[in-house]
Amino acid sequence: MEYLLIIISAIFVNNILLSQFLGICPFLGVSNKLSTATGMSGAVCFVITLATIVTYLINKYLLLPFGLEFLQTIAFILVIAALVQIVEIVLKKISPSLYQALGIFLPLITTNCAVLGVAITVVTKEFSYGGAEAHLLNLGEAVVYALATSVGYGIAMILFAGLREHLAGNQVPQAFKGLPIALITVGIMAMAFLGFSGIV
Repeated sequence: MEYLLIIISAIFVNNILLSQFLGICPFLGVSNKLSTATGMSGAVCFVITLATIVTYLINKYLLLPFGLEFLQTIAFILVIAALVQIVEIVLKKISPSLYQALGIFLPLITTNCAVLGVAITVVTKEFSYGGAEAHLLNLGEAVVYALATSVGYGIAMILFAGLREHLAGNQVPQAFKGLPIALITVGIMAMAFLGFSGIV
């Protein structure tokens, strides 16, 4: 039951884009087309989940035992950058077609604050679901949280890209064309997702 509450909360209630406002730059920059938004969502999903596992283990078995918690941010940034490079190299060797599809998105993920935000949230924030006592997530819960958060990121990104493609074909007043109508759309989406806040 706890895993289900984590999933619902991460995807809908505390959506990383629409309620925590992490990862807004690629959200606004890569969401012009549905295909690019889908590719970016898949790449972010993979990297967030992998980065959370690695940073969780580094924090638990290296930083905490030696009293180096103050190095979390720097260590996590280095781990995320290294992971993205490793993923890029492996994809280039194993699956050139997938590398071509995700190639332009992988460097963008290194600077996506959503990846770092999830990694830091998992190791520092105490979670409480359904009246249970607040606690730090264990590895299983951390992986579920990271995966659910990245799925929430993908859902918001794909919905927004679909809305932007639809808006591109409509007549929008000149003053609202481009970024202004995009920001208004994001605001309406955030209010719509606010309706899920009573679930958990």
